[in-house]
Amino acid sequence: MPIREYDALDATALAELIRKKEVHPSELVEEAISRIEVLNPRLNAVVHKMYEQARQAAAGPLPEGPFSGVPFLVKDFDGYLAGEPYTGSCRALTGFVPERDAELMARYRRAGVLFVGKTNTPELGILGTTESRLRGPARNPWNLEHSTGGSSGGSGASVAARVVPMAHGGDGGGSIRIPSSACGLFGLKPTRARNPVGPFMGEGWGGFVQQHVLCLSVRDSAAMLDATHGSEAGAPYMAPPPARPFLEEVGAPPGRLRIAFSATSRFGRTIHPDCVDAVQDAARLCRELGHELVEDAPKFDREELVRAYLVTVAANVAVDLEEMGRLIGKAISPDDVEPSTWAMAQLGNILSAADLQRARHSMHRAGRIMASFLERYDVFLDSTLAFPPVRIGELALKPAEVAGLAVLRRVPVKAAFLKLLDALAVNSLERTPNTQLCNLTGQPAMSVPLHWNAAGLPIGVQFAARFGEEATLFRLASQLEQARPWMGRKPPIVESVSRERAA
Repeated sequence: MPIREYDALDATALAELIRKKEVHPSELVEEAISRIEVLNPRLNAVVHKMYEQARQAAAGPLPEGPFSGVPFLVKDFDGYLAGEPYTGSCRALTGFVPERDAELMARYRRAGVLFVGKTNTPELGILGTTESRLRGPARNPWNLEHSTGGSSGGSGASVAARVVPMAHGGDGGGSIRIPSSACGLFGLKPTRARNPVGPFMGEGWGGFVQQHVLCLSVRDSAAMLDATHGSEAGAPYMAPPPARPFLEEVGAPPGRLRIAFSATSRFGRTIHPDCVDAVQDAARLCRELGHELVEDAPKFDREELVRAYLVTVAANVAVDLEEMGRLIGKAISPDDVEPSTWAMAQLGNILSAADLQRARHSMHRAGRIMASFLERYDVFLDSTLAFPPVRIGELALKPAEVAGLAVLRRVPVKAAFLKLLDALAVNSLERTPNTQLCNLTGQPAMSVPLHWNAAGLPIGVQFAARFGEEATLFRLASQLEQARPWMGRKPPIVESVSRERAA
């Protein structure tokens, strides 16, 4: 298959070629492997290779799934695959190998995708940039000096660079939508409990985490969600069932939607002019498509919700480290994890049960605020990120911050940790402040690649819908995709590699 044809096709189109016997799965696997070998030294997106496993699976027989024979990458956090290393980019988990698939991974196998590797992530998926000490930074195909975002950054870089047409991601605070925005992709965070998260976790950061894919097209996202959604046995709760297959929503008329929009920051203070432009441009496009646009945003106590989010994450990180200790047979020490991870775990251990319950009350209040807001509107539009993709190293801890964390490690005083919590809110959420709200409330939300800035970096816009209404988002996204197609836009590195391989 010519490389340019692979570049131009989404996962649905590649699967159709296989069904028509115009290409064999082994050819696609070799194409993906070749691209990893050429591109990964520059991108650092793939951290574990599964070439022989993919080749063996491609030889057949394959399940009759919607993506039978299509190469696929799995994020090395949440992506538990039987017999394959799992690190979460954490030194402590080096050598850990799960004995079974997570339920979502088993459903991916039944959908027919062929796992060719696992992708880079920040340590335990905590940060919004993929730059762990263990794995090093994943680099943005649009500009290698910039971050892919996180935490599904390796997946984002791989799809944007056309290594594979679709890859797994998990989203506990924007980790599908952030790299989708930074890498110029379509990324949907489904409704809470739409996809299974077991059996290795009960609900994932108190219900914040949902897993799905980063992809080139809206139809790929819809078809994969059709293949994977539904609760597994023992799940604590489930999402409302869809009225019909999600794929049937792609291309269906969305009707005249009432869309609220805001070019402001939810959990931060400032927003870059490029992101303001992206929101205003998307609002104009929606208006041209016949929708009603109203400048408005949900009103909530920013400090309360930021505290609730970080308290919940800290409590879960503390328990995650305990679970990791059981997996590897020894307690996790400060030397096993990055300073910020250890500080979050310390904070989680210092906080009280009442602190966590207050956070849960805040989360539930936010859910009701958002639900009430979306009784007046069908969709809420804002910028996925508050700034264009940051440069590699821009969000790294400063020497003084590292020193401060070292002091707190020795003297874990609650008052000092609460000050740290406030500092974390400023430092970690100022650049990525708009995605966490939908993790708190459980709403489905998507990042759509409609805008690029003057420097050639993608600037995604976010649309959120009512709880359980991914159908609305798929209809709208399909309409936007038809009005302003994005699949033909490729990072310069894709074309340069094509020329190198042809030479």
